[in-house]
Formats: sequence, structure tokens, C-alpha cells
Amino acid sequence: MTALDSIDLAILKALQENGRMTNADLAEKVGLSASACSRRHDMLEKSGVISGYHARLSHKAIEYKMMVIVHISLSGQFAKTLTEFEAAVKRCPNVLVCYLMSGEYDYILRVAAKDLEDYEHIHRDWLSALPHVVKINSSFALREIIDRPNVGL
Repeated sequence: MTALDSIDLAILKALQENGRMTNADLAEKVGLSASACSRRHDMLEKSGVISGYHARLSHKAIEYKMMVIVHISLSGQFAKTLTEFEAAVKRCPNVLVCYLMSGEYDYILRVAAKDLEDYEHIHRDWLSALPHVVKINSSFALREIIDRPNVGL
């Protein structure tokens, strides 16, 4: 993929705002013919710039009212240790995000839970069972200020 030009960026911005936009509407918005827009859109998908589409759910509406930020320390930073932890954490359905970090903790997770009892279950049955974990530090989000799904283009 070559560098993104202003038309590519306009397509990406429009799709971030409305991923269900028809190709005709997208083409009109960015000033291209429908066929040219479709070709560019396909190229952005094939090159991996667009990595997928999804429905953004309201966690509260589906009864996941608690967000927990979890800091994890492992017993070491060996490749095998990291690989085993990462494979296991991917199987935990309540872990929404997992980052390998520099600094004091090895990983930071964002975990969705229905309530405190549900988080206790997640902590006991999932997080504490992850391989090589030596420390878990949980912080409970009191209120969401921003959860931006789009990057500024």
C-alpha cells in the first residue's frame, strides 16, 4: 500500500462515521464515481488499512455495567511466558482489550463485568488461572468520560 492520499483519508473518515454507508453515498461524499470509490474501498480493505466492520454495542444496555482496568505482572518476560499468557488471555470472553506494556506491569486489560459478583467470578476463574501471573491489580471505572471508536484523520 502506498501512502494514503486525501481521497483515501476522506473515505476512511466517512466509514468511521458510518460503516454501513452505501457505496453510492460514500462516492458522493468523497467526490468520486461509484466505481472509482468501490475500487479504492476494496484496495483499503485488501491492504489491511480497513481491518473489519462491527456493531458497537452499549455494554450497559446488555447488562455489563462494570468496566475494570486490570494490571497484570508475570513471573518473567521470556518469549514462552508471554506467548502462553497471550494465548490464554485471548480465551477469556470478558477481556475486551489486552496490551503488552512497558513499565511496572506487563499487561493492562480492560474487562467487562455485569457487577461485582460477576467480576469476582472472572477474577477467580479466568484471570487468576492465567499462566505465569504473579500479581493482579484491579481498578474499577466509576464513570466513562470518553470511549472514542475513531481515530482522528
